[in-house]
Amino acid sequence: MTGQRLRVNPIRCDAYGHCAELLPELVRADEWGYPIVSESAVPDDLLDEARRTVAACPRLALFLEQAEDRAALESALQANPIARLTRS
Repeated sequence: MTGQRLRVNPIRCDAYGHCAELLPELVRADEWGYPIVSESAVPDDLLDEARRTVAACPRLALFLEQAEDRAALESALQANPIARLTRS
């Protein structure tokens, strides 16, 4: 099984700070309260906490993604430059 990464949609986020309070192991708040999430995969022992934190976000700005998804997408885009043009 591949790991999952915690991600934030900065456009949806209103900097409530709940995520940094609920999951300080993976999220810290910047000086304005916006989350800075860890780039590494969520450890298995924190996965349930990460899911609860995602569910608790009042703006639905947090989500989990498969850790390999981003690498696979970048690889596919590099292999097919036409896909890069149509992706934007």
